[in-house]
Amino acid sequence: MAFGCWVGVFVLLSVWPSVRCSDLPGGAIETACRDRYLLVTTQLSFAGNQPRFEAVDTDGVHPITKQYGSECGYMFSILLLRGHAELRASYFSCHTDNQDDEVFTFSFNLITTAASGVETTYIVNATCFLPLPWSPREVSCEENYMEVSMRSDVSCLSGTTDAWTAALAHSSATSTWQVMFQQEGQQLIPMSFSEARELGYVFHLTQGRLVFRSPYTPRSVMGSINGSVVEVVHPILFSRQRWVVMMVDWIVACSTNEGMYDGAGLVWQTPTLLSPLVSGLSGLESIKFSMGVDGELLDEPITAERGYSLDISDTTVQISVPFNAAGGYRKSFVMDNMYHEFYVVHLYYEQIFLDDCGVETRLRLHRPMNTPLLIQHLSIINQTVLEDRVFTVYLGNLYYDVDLVAVTLNGHNFTILDATKSGRVITMVPRPNSNLHAYILRLPFEDAAVHKLVKRNIYFSMDINYTLVILPQEEPYYYLASVVAQFNDVFPPVFKGICNEKSISFQMDHKPFDYLWEVGVGPYILTTNLAAKRGYIMQNDSKSLTLEVPLFSVGYTYKDINLKQFYGSFEIHSRLPKTLEVKSSLAKACLFQTTEVIVCSTEGVVTVVTDVTLAIPGAEPNGTFLLDSTCRPQETDDTRVLFSFGLHSCGTRVQVDHQHVTYENEINVEHKSQSVNAPVKTRDTASVYSLTFTTGTCGFNVQFSF
Repeated sequence: MAFGCWVGVFVLLSVWPSVRCSDLPGGAIETACRDRYLLVTTQLSFAGNQPRFEAVDTDGVHPITKQYGSECGYMFSILLLRGHAELRASYFSCHTDNQDDEVFTFSFNLITTAASGVETTYIVNATCFLPLPWSPREVSCEENYMEVSMRSDVSCLSGTTDAWTAALAHSSATSTWQVMFQQEGQQLIPMSFSEARELGYVFHLTQGRLVFRSPYTPRSVMGSINGSVVEVVHPILFSRQRWVVMMVDWIVACSTNEGMYDGAGLVWQTPTLLSPLVSGLSGLESIKFSMGVDGELLDEPITAERGYSLDISDTTVQISVPFNAAGGYRKSFVMDNMYHEFYVVHLYYEQIFLDDCGVETRLRLHRPMNTPLLIQHLSIINQTVLEDRVFTVYLGNLYYDVDLVAVTLNGHNFTILDATKSGRVITMVPRPNSNLHAYILRLPFEDAAVHKLVKRNIYFSMDINYTLVILPQEEPYYYLASVVAQFNDVFPPVFKGICNEKSISFQMDHKPFDYLWEVGVGPYILTTNLAAKRGYIMQNDSKSLTLEVPLFSVGYTYKDINLKQFYGSFEIHSRLPKTLEVKSSLAKACLFQTTEVIVCSTEGVVTVVTDVTLAIPGAEPNGTFLLDSTCRPQETDDTRVLFSFGLHSCGTRVQVDHQHVTYENEINVEHKSQSVNAPVKTRDTASVYSLTFTTGTCGFNVQFSF
């Protein structure tokens, strides 16, 4: 049996509910007073999928059908994406109690139907106080009707104040009034208000305004203005009173563009000036443009944050809303095992015009826009790093309403929980600053589910069948991917370099195929004998190889040497034993502190840093020079000097024997004693012995003599 309960709402710029039904869930029915209409919403989880409304007044109950709503100022819609139904009732709707165009009282029945078919009626009452003063002329372009209202004292609008006053005087006898609908190229046929009402047109006289409402019908005049479709209704009201004919001539025009999807978002366009509204007026110009969504205008900072754009030119106004921007609603679904989606936004637009008399016309428009059905392409990225010996597969481009629930790996089925418990890691990864997320699957090559093929090369392969569901209906969707890891005979070891205080360390973790490669330093293979001969510290066990190379060992190169610091570099590489082709290398450069340095570069440049006060306490570093007295230090401090010179410059002497080529130069220090006027010279000699001069590698011994 159906039963009723009462929901009363009193509104003063906001809505305060008073519910007399103990089993009515919170938020099941809500009301809100907007600028020019009452909004009633009900959750579909409460009302079912087919709720309906009835308007109630002293004359009885009036079902709000699709046609009746367009004639009487009601817009009812069921919004499945948002999970609710909503009713927008104009303040001038047919069954609204209007007090002086300031206070509007509504009464509705909400009828819900349970799954069992039992209907339940809820009474919804609301009172709205006008939130925003009326403009002299207002045009409302609702989804299912057009409505225009004019104030009585607007002399500049078509129709005079005297005619309006006379109209009010005879409003009780509307049968004396007739209306003609002007259409280009057609003869005007007068009709009574009741005849016009039968065609869906409604005229209404309030205390201070004349209201006209029209559904969107084939009888309207359709036109194109600057590429936008505009629907126009042009009624002319007249009444003959004795020898006087009173006439009111007015127009309602609405842009009916549905919007379009341009690949990046939704775009809606309207003429900058709706020329039909200018008929009979002079100097009408636009003074303000505003946009919003869901029946509420938004401030510019909010629209900018969401990525909305409002572009105004001399001819058109264009509004763009990016795909999946806040304020809209997006939905995923499956069709023929293809992942589809669409996006809907309920645009709200306001434009204010002003004529030469200072009379304001305010136009408001509701326009739902949606994209076509879009195929959403998922992205599979094979992020596997062979050296890790773990498959890493990225499944991306999933929206928040899509979940991964299971995977099939080479025919083995796993839920996400089962896969995780067995070491097959599946991780959900959100994408920053978006509603997208991804899943990363990690599976070791040695896993039993992975196929392995060994021929000349080694192959690991995995076929993946992802099971996804679309929420909240949990509609399944399957996506296939295949990944292969191939090991050829080119699989070099990988080194990690570490900088120490007086050395550089290299570490290589052993891999199963290391035997295919050899590790070298320069042209030499790295062996324990080479390491011992050159002073390298090498440790090699079953897990890793570690090599520590002390500073100034053979194989270093140096650059950017100054008295404070310098860079020392050491390179180690992996190569094919047969061809000696280098396949990978690591040249580690580290920053070292400068103390005593004598090095030669591969270009044959000797760099020396030494403390001259060790030879002569109190010596002046600025007074030093080489065998060629014009060769002065490049840099000095209180005790040290830095010389950098070519092997064949600055007076360098060359000695050749059957084993070595010896280059010799001297650091001369000028020293002036207190008792002798002539300077005293001392010598600091550096000798560099090049073992393999042609290769550019310098080995050296150093001797100082004073």
